[in-house]
Amino acid sequence: MILKDIMTSDIASLNSSDSIQKAAKLMAQYNIGSVPICENKQVVGIVTDRDIALRSVADGKDVNQQKVGDIMTKDVVTGSPSMNVHEAAKLMSDKQIRRIPVVQNNSLVGMVSLGDISLQPQLQDNAEKALSNISLPFK
Repeated sequence: MILKDIMTSDIASLNSSDSIQKAAKLMAQYNIGSVPICENKQVVGIVTDRDIALRSVADGKDVNQQKVGDIMTKDVVTGSPSMNVHEAAKLMSDKQIRRIPVVQNNSLVGMVSLGDISLQPQLQDNAEKALSNISLPFK
């Protein structure tokens, strides 16, 4: 099975100049934990609910004034639509991440989360193993 088979293709994204408040509202609206940050459909970062909590709110920053570009992760791990799901689960485990943007021809085409992987009965062991490694202290 490949990522194209399980990815979510209707993706909400922001650009780096959008406010953190806008990111949080988008996460609440779509019940998601991360938003890819794109410039002309090219992924330049990703911001998570954890980023907002730890890199903004915990530091006492004004979420109305601070931009997602200030707190986003810039070194984004991505996959391709043709990537094997087992390979993606291992990548998530190794990098200790829960979601990866799916990119084709330098453009965002989807997102895959551990939740997407765990919904496939034949892949549940991969998701469980990845999650157990993600929960360990970072190496």
